[in-house]
Amino acid sequence: MKFDFAEKRVLVTGGTRGIGRATVAAFQAAGARVAVNGRTPESTSSGIAALGNKERLVSAPGNVATEAGCKAIVETAIDALGGLDILVYSAGIGDVGSIEEIDEAFWDEMLGINLKGAFFCIRWALKALRESKGNIVNLASDAGLIGDVGSGAVYCASKGGLVNMTRAMALELAPVVRVNCVCPGYVDTDMVRRDMIDQADDPVAVEEALNNYAPLKRIATPNEIATAILYLASDDARFVTGTAFQIDGGSTAGR
Repeated sequence: MKFDFAEKRVLVTGGTRGIGRATVAAFQAAGARVAVNGRTPESTSSGIAALGNKERLVSAPGNVATEAGCKAIVETAIDALGGLDILVYSAGIGDVGSIEEIDEAFWDEMLGINLKGAFFCIRWALKALRESKGNIVNLASDAGLIGDVGSGAVYCASKGGLVNMTRAMALELAPVVRVNCVCPGYVDTDMVRRDMIDQADDPVAVEEALNNYAPLKRIATPNEIATAILYLASDDARFVTGTAFQIDGGSTAGR
């Protein structure tokens, strides 16, 4: 599917790695001007450099875990782009711990980045998005739709909260601003490779298990998720709001 986002102004949080970076590249290829967010100026610059083409890209570094950080990121993006048409909340972390292992710091970090950050980035972007009649796409997870011991209770809570927050915001902000989320299963990102496969005692067995998790017998590519994000952000989806778009190879179909 070919998209045209010529002159659209987009902010992608968590845009320096994985799905976020693929989303930045896809919007850029479709003609958009994109503000790229990473946690620090250095990581943001490195992420932009890794794309190999800086055309129509601007830097909007900052930590989404605090309201002040979210406000600064959004204001930097709006100032640099001259407004905002699309917000993609792609920032997120994934970590697993048993209920007995989880402490307050773990909980606060996971919920702060995966859920609170989305709320406050949207809150501070809302004035500009209302002016442009824009839209929001949040990056949730299939773990936000089902209970999954492999993902952990806190991660499931953060993504489940993001799914339902997306639905509630879609109702509150209609008909001016659309709000949707994507819910991927396992995706072949550097984070999945680093945290789940490479550190395992038997990486081959873990990768095979991840592939077998979905009926389609593989994990997704970042570009496949980015394509879904662009669809939801496009005029082709102008009658779509409040949806949790599953891109999971069938992993939640029978659960």
